[in-house]
Amino acid sequence: MKINPAFVRGFFVLYKVQTMRYAPCMALTPEKKVKNKVVRLLKEHGAYYFFPASYGMGRSGVPDVVCCLHGCFIGIECKAGKNKPTPLQEKELADITKAGGVSCVINENNMDTLTTILTTAMSLDTDELISNRLRDLLR
Repeated sequence: MKINPAFVRGFFVLYKVQTMRYAPCMALTPEKKVKNKVVRLLKEHGAYYFFPASYGMGRSGVPDVVCCLHGCFIGIECKAGKNKPTPLQEKELADITKAGGVSCVINENNMDTLTTILTTAMSLDTDELISNRLRDLLR
């Protein structure tokens, strides 16, 4: 923000504030383009999702997008081009799978994989499975 002195009155200096103008559209990184496509697919399927941010306080290696669709936990790591997940990211993805969730690495060339995962999650009758398990626990 630029500040230009407008005039002086007594002990107070009044300033006229001019706002800076930014370009209406910043360039997207290749990975951000992949994330945008993933979000579009998640919204189309009605999934709950969020982007975990560690800011140095959380766990490293957590997938870029965490979502839940029809009772199915899905961790999605987004990569651009031929980039591969780091060993720590691969470990986190394996831990999600080991815990019964679904994990995947998505790039611009395999969006159909995510579509298949989301379609499969929608077709599972998880509501009935979950309600039966809860009913058994409450007995």
